[in-house]
Amino acid sequence: MSEVITNLIQVRDVTKKYRLGSNEVEVLHGINLEVRSGEFVSVMGQSGSGKTTLMNLIGMLDRPTDGSILINAVDITKKSQKELVDFRRRTVGFVFQQFHLIPSLTAYENVALPLVFAGDKDDGAVAAALERVGLGHRIHHKPVELSGGEQQRVAIARALVMKPRILLADEPTGALDAATGSMIISLLKSLAGEMTVIMVTHNRELAAYSDRIINLKDGNVAE
Repeated sequence: MSEVITNLIQVRDVTKKYRLGSNEVEVLHGINLEVRSGEFVSVMGQSGSGKTTLMNLIGMLDRPTDGSILINAVDITKKSQKELVDFRRRTVGFVFQQFHLIPSLTAYENVALPLVFAGDKDDGAVAAALERVGLGHRIHHKPVELSGGEQQRVAIARALVMKPRILLADEPTGALDAATGSMIISLLKSLAGEMTVIMVTHNRELAAYSDRIINLKDGNVAE
């Protein structure tokens, strides 16, 4: 029997610095946190607190300056860039505030893109992902034919198609009205358990749907 990893994500003493001209700016200051497998976590904090930076580090879009990040007991900070690309593709799904759908492609074709890039065949995963978000009947529609909420659900289906362990959602309701936003949060909550969901949001009412809220303040986890 394979070992069950309770803490899927472990962030250990992570610091992130950026160079702006001749100045060095430290955005994260020795962050420590853990996220359990199947947990739904919201990350909150004022603009500039380091929320998106933390999300990008966990999502392997950037590397920490110091410290380590373990995903399923694998230290991703020790992987080469080539290794990271494949590990990220098969471990993490991303959902953003803007839907980033290709206008000329149908919902099916947009959702299929990660499989195309990975060189994987569609064994029914695309249709299953669209059904999972309630859009099996809109499979041949292009983005212009879909509402904002439907477009975001297509984006979520695209994030799900590779069956990731982790879903990262950065302000996923920011471009939607309140009612539609609540529907998207309910969908994300329904996915928790099947996978770990981490959401960045400014909205405490929406964050209340999550199992736990991590507050960042000035690059630190606020107690």
